[in-house]
Amino acid sequence: MQTDHVTLLIAGKAHSGWERYEIDSDLMIPADAWSVALGMRDGQMPPGVVEGAAVVVKVGDDTVLTGYVDEISHSVSKTTHTLTMSGRDLAADLLDCSAPIIDRKQLSLKDIVAAITGEFNKTTIRIDADLTFARKKINTQPGDTAWDALANAAEANGLWPWFEPDGTLVVGGPDYSSPIVAALIVRRNGKGNNVISLDKTASHVGRYSRVTVLGQTPGTELDPCKPDLHASWQDKSVLRHRPKIVCDPEAENNGMCSARAKKLISDSRLHGLTLTATVQGHRIVAPGQPFDKKLWRPGQRIYLISEPHGIDGVYFLMARKFIRSRMDGTRTVLRLTEDGVWLAGAHPHNKHKAGKKGAPLQIISG
Repeated sequence: MQTDHVTLLIAGKAHSGWERYEIDSDLMIPADAWSVALGMRDGQMPPGVVEGAAVVVKVGDDTVLTGYVDEISHSVSKTTHTLTMSGRDLAADLLDCSAPIIDRKQLSLKDIVAAITGEFNKTTIRIDADLTFARKKINTQPGDTAWDALANAAEANGLWPWFEPDGTLVVGGPDYSSPIVAALIVRRNGKGNNVISLDKTASHVGRYSRVTVLGQTPGTELDPCKPDLHASWQDKSVLRHRPKIVCDPEAENNGMCSARAKKLISDSRLHGLTLTATVQGHRIVAPGQPFDKKLWRPGQRIYLISEPHGIDGVYFLMARKFIRSRMDGTRTVLRLTEDGVWLAGAHPHNKHKAGKKGAPLQIISG
């Protein structure tokens, strides 16, 4: 379908007609990735297409990724002449490069994010949380990557960073109050089925019955050092005693210890169940409508019914991959996890109640 065509915008020119492509987006992986391949009949490299170039990846009229070209492969043989390109979103520089040296006190989360990302020209920052902690002291060490520094600052508040398709850097969490966008159905009689395949994996590896985080505050001229900070969270769904103790020097008060422990429990529980569904096309087909304009994207909530798996409930879309091949055409692979579990310590604003549509409030403590 025309609405599923993938276009790369590079150096002011649009490139499309790809024979194969993959476009990944995963909330748990720092940099979303893309790759495309095309048989070159005329043998000419597109002008302006060079490694390191800025790129915008679009599906139809919708932007799905803003980033860079990482690699270009130009392959020639007796029978084929192929151009292959791949890249990542704006997180690529933060993931690959060192963090700036920072040694400052009394910074809000937004100030920390701006200090880490400033030299990479990541100027659009959004903090999606009702409340964050001010840090008494922050310092980065030589060799720390910018992404590690950013993730540590976010995790200290029970949050996580990612880049939106338009290049906005968001530090926040999922909105579990958002409406369900689709229903995926697998019935034995085939009635209403809209899933090509569905895999369920349940695991006890990496699960913990209780996580305890130990922290300490370095102290200042006015406040003494507090070396005995701690907090614990429990997962009663783990059947046997499996404790985990984590020392976190970044946790400067019991609230930070609690947020960190809760996140570790949530991450542990996420590993317990993974559902992978493959569907046709890249867009959500709504009941009673031939085609909806909404693309699949991480953060959506989906109702899943699978009689063979005994599943009937709401799940959270953690990752999706757009795929095209000559054999299968356009498909989307969806990775679903338990709803309401990932980053349960984050408290994003309900955008439907915000004073200005699409502009959540930003409240920074300290």
